[in-house]
Amino acid sequence: MDDTLRRILKDNRVIAVVGLSADWFRPSYFAAKYMQEHGYRVIPVNPRYAGQTLLGERCYASLREIPCKVELVDVFRKTADVIPVAEEAIAIGARVLWQQIGVKNEAADAKARTAGLDSVMDRCVKIEHARLFGGLNWVGVNTRVVSAKRPRGLAY
Repeated sequence: MDDTLRRILKDNRVIAVVGLSADWFRPSYFAAKYMQEHGYRVIPVNPRYAGQTLLGERCYASLREIPCKVELVDVFRKTADVIPVAEEAIAIGARVLWQQIGVKNEAADAKARTAGLDSVMDRCVKIEHARLFGGLNWVGVNTRVVSAKRPRGLAY
């Protein structure tokens, strides 16, 4: 599975994030920002913010409105809401349907695979990228910055 994930993340550099939030503390925003920081183009898809700019990119109401080629569709929606997203991903010629952690729509997965897309369920694109390409240090892991020892001289 790691070889497949590595290939997907290496070969697909334009990501439409369906359900991207404008709130910096939401997982969708954090994952999208991370991917941007690592050279991916991230296109926001959220009807609530359509026409606005999120992370420096125009936000669209649906995948069909995006004027450029989308390679990977990253879904931050409830499991029940994934089938229409999968159908749109197929219609626009995306290569990958990626369902985030906690999202496991088997019917959408089967539909995407039948149409020739790679499909990933219940995984975070940010976590997998960090795990496979060494980006965990972006949040302090494996950099000797994180420590269980309490620094001396703290005010409390």
